[in-house]
Amino acid sequence: MARNDGIDRTVARNRDLKKSDTIKGAQAHNERQKEIYSNPDIVPERTPFNIHFKEPTGSYEDMFKELEQQKVISTWGQKPDSTKFCELIFDVNSAYFYNNGGYEFAKQFYADAYEAAVKIVGGEQFILSAVMHADERNRAMSEALGEDIYHYHLHVVYVPVVEKQILWSKRCKDPALIGTVKETIMQVSRSKKWDSKQAVDDYGEPMLTPSGKKLLKKSYSVLQDDFYEHMIGAGYTDLQRGERGSTEEHLTVTQFKVEQEKQRLADISAAKVEALDDLEKLAEEEK
Repeated sequence: MARNDGIDRTVARNRDLKKSDTIKGAQAHNERQKEIYSNPDIVPERTPFNIHFKEPTGSYEDMFKELEQQKVISTWGQKPDSTKFCELIFDVNSAYFYNNGGYEFAKQFYADAYEAAVKIVGGEQFILSAVMHADERNRAMSEALGEDIYHYHLHVVYVPVVEKQILWSKRCKDPALIGTVKETIMQVSRSKKWDSKQAVDDYGEPMLTPSGKKLLKKSYSVLQDDFYEHMIGAGYTDLQRGERGSTEEHLTVTQFKVEQEKQRLADISAAKVEALDDLEKLAEEEK
């Protein structure tokens, strides 16, 4: 979520969905399967305006099992407690959509953003769900403008995979095959999917630290770059990239709202203190 400083920034975040209850919670939130929401900014009457760019065919966990059974993915070499699900959240500040046509503009923007997600994930077959939320009210902006303003953003739940070549071992009966490729799989691996990448200069040459070691570029910084560059290429040239090293890149929508509410409460508390001071002064004057 970009700061309210008049600059429109792209923000992309990756969230690990490790535990079963976290996965189920993400599904209930993304697919709007709850009857009651603790988040007062979700407006159920607006839920029909949410847009699926890929609709799930079952529960996220059941879809994972189906992909594994169909050998689209493989859990070869994976530890039992490893992360099998991740979620990308693509975001721009609410004012950007308000100033560019609102809902219809947001639909096209996130249709283009979904194309970025497909490339980042490595293929649409690894995406379980992709939904644009159009039913979450931006309370601060709504109150400031005196009308309902909604915060449009995109959730993409996917299976993190990397291409892995399985070689014939020494136990193979044909000596000629030993060490050659037996099969190529799409291995489920969050750590390999999001490992840091080698940084390169403008000429494509590897960059090194002063001590001569490889200079690595953090994977989430690469994610920010990939999303930003895709959207610029799609014609959204009025955007800026989310700031490097800024904590705002890693704030979830909920966390941002918590920070907003903290500020609201601080403002209210300050107003109450000022009002009490005024009352005390008035009482003193009447004595």
